[in-house]
Amino acid sequence: MSRYYRYSDFLKDKYGAKTYKLPVNLDYTCPNRDGNLGTGGCHFCGADGAAFEDSGSKSVREQLLGLKDFIGQKYGAHRFIAYYQNFTNTYLPLEELKENIAPALEIEDIVEVALSTRPDCVSDRYLGEIKEMVERKDCELTVELGLQTANYHTLLSCNRGHTLAEFIDAVLTARKYDIEVGVHLILNLPGETLNDVIENAKIMSALNVNTVKLHNLYIEKNTTYARLYKKGEIEITAADEYVNRVVTFLAYLAPDIAIQRLVGRAPREKTLFMNWDYNKQEIENMIKEHLTQEDINQGDRCDYLGGKALHKFY
Repeated sequence: MSRYYRYSDFLKDKYGAKTYKLPVNLDYTCPNRDGNLGTGGCHFCGADGAAFEDSGSKSVREQLLGLKDFIGQKYGAHRFIAYYQNFTNTYLPLEELKENIAPALEIEDIVEVALSTRPDCVSDRYLGEIKEMVERKDCELTVELGLQTANYHTLLSCNRGHTLAEFIDAVLTARKYDIEVGVHLILNLPGETLNDVIENAKIMSALNVNTVKLHNLYIEKNTTYARLYKKGEIEITAADEYVNRVVTFLAYLAPDIAIQRLVGRAPREKTLFMNWDYNKQEIENMIKEHLTQEDINQGDRCDYLGGKALHKFY
């Protein structure tokens, strides 16, 4: 039995069958790059954004059908999620965004559209109209918000282009339309401590988000962090410290929030530093071993909600 709520179990509970994401990469950009809200992008983000797969000139339909056939056969999946993953997928004129979503709704066994985006690119009009469009095809709509950290000082220092307020607003907006929310977090950004990790878990729990995707910081070439790293101006936490941070985060996180991922990865040839020269599975195994050795389960320390000071009277 797993010591944390796995995303695969969450999806099976939700859809009654093995369900996999089909990543869609489109030629989007970001308001923190094109001058709308800022330029240069986040200090950790490279020219490829969050995706390293090459979709070439394939259409949305071609990408989805090719992945659906491959993943369905390889993993025995019966349900699929069209996952618009790269850069800021709601940062388009609304009608153009709808045109990119429409092909997913015509493919059999796609049960969900997931839009990865920034907190400052979520609005009532966009979510309302897209939700209505998706529901007409008996699909679900979810959003994944790239928060990275709840520490607004860090958000400012890494040129994120928004702070915690925009994230809270985006979550509350999604809630109005009964849209599930996933959140991306990096647990070892420069300057952050274990207290930041704990506060991340507390805020995710207090806002009752549905899923969390954890990243570890890697240093991609040709980024601001790459330049600082080469000059020795930022340090990467040790692998065992990252493992401890993940375990602590899980202990403080509400037990009904599903974990999409424990550790990230990137092509080594595109990075200056990546995963302490471990592979992704090795780090995941280290985290699971730590959970077992310390006898920690997700939610063990989630005792801070619902009027903590009054618990003594119960």
